[in-house]
Amino acid sequence: MAIHGESVAFIFGLLGNVISFMVFLAPMPTFYQVYKKKCTEGFQSLPYIVALFSCMLWIYYALVKKEASLLLITINSFGIVIETIYLGIFLFYAPNKARLSTIKLLLLLNVFGFGAMLLSTLYLTKGAKRLNVIGWICLVFNISVFAAPLGILRRVIKTKSVEYVPLSLSFFLTVNAVMWFFYGLFLKDYYIALPNTLGFLFGIVQMVFYMIYRNATPVVLEDPKKLQELSDGHVIDVVKLNKMVYSDPNPIPVVAVGDPNAADVTVTTEKVNSKKQKMKRSDGDSPAAKV
Repeated sequence: MAIHGESVAFIFGLLGNVISFMVFLAPMPTFYQVYKKKCTEGFQSLPYIVALFSCMLWIYYALVKKEASLLLITINSFGIVIETIYLGIFLFYAPNKARLSTIKLLLLLNVFGFGAMLLSTLYLTKGAKRLNVIGWICLVFNISVFAAPLGILRRVIKTKSVEYVPLSLSFFLTVNAVMWFFYGLFLKDYYIALPNTLGFLFGIVQMVFYMIYRNATPVVLEDPKKLQELSDGHVIDVVKLNKMVYSDPNPIPVVAVGDPNAADVTVTTEKVNSKKQKMKRSDGDSPAAKV
């Protein structure tokens, strides 16, 4: 029975490898566009950093477990390679601000975070306890990864648009979760099975939302951040304009073309200047000034 269970688990793990391979290759068109346009165009690096960290965790778990872990090592090794390539392309074409934030996240999560977890489990735990600790870390992290796309559903409800919920990707992620769930179930490895149960449920929820809103009329929402940036830009332009006008020691009056009051403004200015000069002269001849 154990041999039969392992054989069935191997079949599901093999299918999981094939589907996961396709999921890992899904962002290739995006990065091809980045390569062609030589610009990241606002794409975020966080999903690829998280995916890389997840692959690193599962390979560490598989190496500690040793038994029936070959299929985990193969697909996650490929994942590390492809996510590293994606991040390399992103860093090469990203603007300085995005590049710096990506490097910070990589150091924080994939270097210091993974390093701290590695050292603590190696020196503070042994045997089965070490495997359990690593398994729980993988379980909790993968549940958070599966739950993260649910935030997109809030935007779908507001905008009534399924632009951010591609049906094909949601479908393949759901099928992928099913394969790895049965792989973990037949191996009685619940650290693999449990998070993929939630992955399956979250994938179904995304597809249900897609079916509900696919024919709905999209609602355009104003982006307050963009409005704020536009407002700040106008303030900067006005400040620069003021500096340019008042820094000129001999300013030339600027009036609109065809303004009927242009001559009146000039005459009024000349009258004010002449009055000021007369006042200065009268002050100079006053008795108080002579004293």
